[in-house]
Amino acid sequence: MTIDKSLKSRKGIVRARNVLTRAEQIEKLQAMDRWTDDVSPIGLPKVRVYKVVVKKKKKKEKTEEGDTAAPKKTAKK
Repeated sequence: MTIDKSLKSRKGIVRARNVLTRAEQIEKLQAMDRWTDDVSPIGLPKVRVYKVVVKKKKKKEKTEEGDTAAPKKTAKK
């Protein structure tokens, strides 16, 4: 059974994945120097997956005099 195209996401998965494929695990183990070619790819050791958090930059508004202005407040309805 297929998924209707209106329900599909266009960019794929957006959130962080917590499970890696076997190939991704081997790549990470090679980067950490914990992988040799004589080891079986079945029963791999666990590999930690780190979440990447992007912090938003604070915007500073400056007036013509060079002073920093207070952020604008919006009225709640």
